Amino acid sequence: MKQLPIGTQSFEVLRSNDFLYVDKTEDILHLVTNNRGVFFSRPRRFGKSLLVSTMEELFKGNKTLFEGLYICDKWDWTQQYPVIRIDWTDIKHQTAEEIERSMFSYLMQRANYLGLTLVSEYADSLFSELIAALHRKTEKRVVVLIDEYDSPILEAIGQPEAESIRNFLQGFYRRLKANDEHLQFVFLTGITKVAKLSIFSVLNNLNDITLNAQYASICGYTQQELENVFSDHIAKAMLCLEMTKEGLLQNIRKWYDGYTWDGKTAVYNPFSTLLFFNNSAFSGYWYSTGSSTFLADRLKKRNITGMVLEPVIVGSSAFDSCDTDNIGDIPLLFQTGYLTVKERKLTGGIPSYTLGVPNLEVREALMEHLLIAYTQFPQVQLKNLAADIAQNFSDCDSEGLQNNLRQLFAGVAYTLLPADNEAYYHTIYQILMTLLGFEIQSDRMTNRGRMDAVVLKPGLAVVTEIKYHAKKKPAALLKQAIAQIREKRYYEPFLDRKVILLGLAFSGKEVSCRIEPLK
Repeated sequence: MKQLPIGTQSFEVLRSNDFLYVDKTEDILHLVTNNRGVFFSRPRRFGKSLLVSTMEELFKGNKTLFEGLYICDKWDWTQQYPVIRIDWTDIKHQTAEEIERSMFSYLMQRANYLGLTLVSEYADSLFSELIAALHRKTEKRVVVLIDEYDSPILEAIGQPEAESIRNFLQGFYRRLKANDEHLQFVFLTGITKVAKLSIFSVLNNLNDITLNAQYASICGYTQQELENVFSDHIAKAMLCLEMTKEGLLQNIRKWYDGYTWDGKTAVYNPFSTLLFFNNSAFSGYWYSTGSSTFLADRLKKRNITGMVLEPVIVGSSAFDSCDTDNIGDIPLLFQTGYLTVKERKLTGGIPSYTLGVPNLEVREALMEHLLIAYTQFPQVQLKNLAADIAQNFSDCDSEGLQNNLRQLFAGVAYTLLPADNEAYYHTIYQILMTLLGFEIQSDRMTNRGRMDAVVLKPGLAVVTEIKYHAKKKPAALLKQAIAQIREKRYYEPFLDRKVILLGLAFSGKEVSCRIEPLK
């Protein structure tokens, strides 16, 4: 069984030590033979650095590393190119002055290693000089690979240094266009297209392949790749988890699959998939607590939680260059990997995209942090509370459900919305049910009206009506809620399963509920 390449971003290390490798060289071959300048965006921990490292070894002509791979007998190994690879994780970039010094040192070390004597005094001019000098010395045009090109400016968002860092980067990247005659291929990876950085106006020949169907699976694992390349690890996980192959694959798909950039080709998050096979345990590996908390607080503050609860349709402009000083909500959620393309449609030749949360791993992270953001409920107690509420449904236990909901809502700030808080509590209820693993359909239309929500699990439907009033007594609100469900017969579409009726009432600071089985 081949070793899993967890934390391995070097193609040379991976291949020299016989780590497991999912062959992406067919896509790479098409990419490097059909383009001269390319921009490629993916969320963090999606294999961009390994992709850059693979290209580096390819252009350097290290044929032995590619033995047995698709590209091996299709590449002209007699052609070897000088490569300048810049990885921003190796460059200090807290301030423009620090970037200047660190980049200058980085490029000078590279020149010394190659036996070149350079005389420029500044990093941007040194970059130009190094490119031209390499071309002259080797008589081969230069390949420039820049990994996480936007990292310095993204990390400086909101900081006083952001403008000076942006100015440095714009001047530095402008050198690529000025040296076009010396360049064979340019490849930049990043998370976003930074508008004020203007690199895409400076490098007007960069081909953005982020949403290009040809390269939809160049990072991440397809279903076929997962089943073929990880077959030994699948067998091991089946034994550890005592699951059938079909059941295991279904759960892996539910947790870690679902990312698409063309609306058709789904891929697994490579980071999470590797850690799952390493640990033989389903868990949230990819997301960062800090980023999830930040996004949850932003969604709550701007009252846009619906963006991650329901699919959202956007046009191509949602993926255009972004102003990092005032990044939109949709671009932020998409670029950070919390939303992905679920469907792409053409109407009159103009594309539109349906975006949604990719999988259970991401959904659980967001739902958990959203619930905490709305209610301030302690995270360590959340799982137990969720299980208790699920049991309350099964037992039609109104008193138990009421006690649990009162715990949950105890931390809600009643002053967050100006007057009518019903929509606010509706959102919390929707988040909670999603976190519990229920399918929830909100504001569902029937032939008799619009129900607040129906919560679904196999064999069970919880038809819910939510009422809020600052002064009315809870008993009156609950009676009104249940009566409305029965009068409007909201339950009729779900008569093929067990149906329970749930009235939720929020009156001042009182939380009350009533569960009734359908009779």
